[in-house]
Amino acid sequence: MHAGAGTPRWIAAILCWPWLLPIARGALVSAFLIGGIEKLADFPAAVAEQAHFGLQPAWLWAVAAIVVELGGSVLVIANRLVWLGAGGLGVLTFVAMLTANAFWQLVGHERFVAVNAFFEHLGLIAGLVVVTICAEKTQTSSNQ
Repeated sequence: MHAGAGTPRWIAAILCWPWLLPIARGALVSAFLIGGIEKLADFPAAVAEQAHFGLQPAWLWAVAAIVVELGGSVLVIANRLVWLGAGGLGVLTFVAMLTANAFWQLVGHERFVAVNAFFEHLGLIAGLVVVTICAEKTQTSSNQ
């Protein structure tokens, strides 16, 4: 990695650590990993969660969530087919934003909490886009 003109040398040195990007990818998808494992460990609760948000058939949505959360996370961490893993996680997050954080239907403190969660999820989707761009640039530069 090449530091920009205004980047302090010590920051540039940290950004060049070879294990920083794999750790960052793992941290980015950590909530999905934990969520997928929890859903797998307590499938009836996963089904109830999907039903609570009006997603039917709830069992199918629960299975899809588990597959996407675990499979997508593994792809992002492994830096393989990142577009697919991050894309699936992004779509899952978008669906969650619209169902679980429908702030436009709320008022007061509930609306405040939902607005924050909605835009935190939007930021997470942006992070997934960035990790995909990084993976594509790395693959493109290694193929040249």
